[in-house]
Amino acid sequence: MSRTYLDAITAPLSILRAVVPQPVLDIALLIGGYLVGSLPMGVLVARLTGARDPRTVGSGRTGGTNALRAMGIRRALTVAALDVAKGGLPVLAAIALGATPLIQALTGVAAVLGAWRSVFLRFHGGRGVATGIGGLLVIQPLVVLLGAPAFFIVIWLTRYVSLGSLLAAVGAVLLLAAFVWAGANDPAALVFGVLAGALVWLAHSDNIVRLLRGEERRFEWSARDREPSADGGADAG
Repeated sequence: MSRTYLDAITAPLSILRAVVPQPVLDIALLIGGYLVGSLPMGVLVARLTGARDPRTVGSGRTGGTNALRAMGIRRALTVAALDVAKGGLPVLAAIALGATPLIQALTGVAAVLGAWRSVFLRFHGGRGVATGIGGLLVIQPLVVLLGAPAFFIVIWLTRYVSLGSLLAAVGAVLLLAAFVWAGANDPAALVFGVLAGALVWLAHSDNIVRLLRGEERRFEWSARDREPSADGGADAG
C-alpha cells in the first residue's frame, strides 16, 4: 500500500485524536467494541444468502459451529471470518486512536461480550470464541498460532467443540502470561486474556453442565454439513 493511501486512511484518525479528548475516545471505543461484537454475523449471512437461520437449529447460537449445521461449510467459514474480524477491528481501532494498552484490551473484551450478549438479538448470541481469536490476533498472534493445533486436536479426539473451546481459553491465558513474563506484551494483555476467557467460559456454562453429566452433544461431520438440504442441516447442539 502506497504512502498516499496510508495517509488517506490515517488522516481522519489523526484529526479525530486532535479534536476529541482521549477519555471520550476511550469510552467511544468501549461502546463501539461492544456494538461491533454484537453484530450477528451468522444471522446476517443467513438472511443475505437465503440460508437457514442458525438460531433455528441445534443450540440456537449464532456462531460458526451452528452456522455449519444450518448453512454448510462455505457460509460457515464466512461467518467465522466475520466473527474473527469483529474481534480484531475494534482493537486495531483502539491502537490507531492512541488508546492505552488497557483500553485496547478492554475494547477487545467488549467485543467478546457483544458476541455473547448481542444487543441486536435481545442479548442472545454466540459463544464469543471466534471474536476472542480476532482480538488475540491483534494483541499477540503467536498465541493463536501456538494454541490452534491443541484446539483442533482436542476436537478431533473428543468431537466436543465446547471442550476444545474451553481448554483453548485457558491455554490462551497461560500463553499470554508467558509472553507478558518474557516482556513481549504489556501486562494489560492479561486483562484481555482473563476477562475474555471468563466470558467464553460463562457462555459455555450449559455445555459445562452437560460435559460433567456426560450428556454433551458430539460434533458429527457429515455430507449435509458440507451442503445442507433446503430444510436445514443437523439439529444437534
